Amino acid sequence: MIKINQAGCKGCGLCVSVCRKDALRLSENMNKQGYYYAEADQEKCISCGMCYQMCPDCCIELSD
Repeated sequence: MIKINQAGCKGCGLCVSVCRKDALRLSENMNKQGYYYAEADQEKCISCGMCYQMCPDCCIELSD
């Protein structure tokens, strides 16, 4: 399972670009900082950890 800290996400899209299963996308909504934050499709996510490794702001957590 993937959890994204939407308040801390700056919408850089690095996590989206490395997701091999297209489980991530940038939201159509903005957070309080004015960024389009990342959202996850839990059904598609395989918890490979690529997004976790790429996030420069440590906004992604993975769990079983």
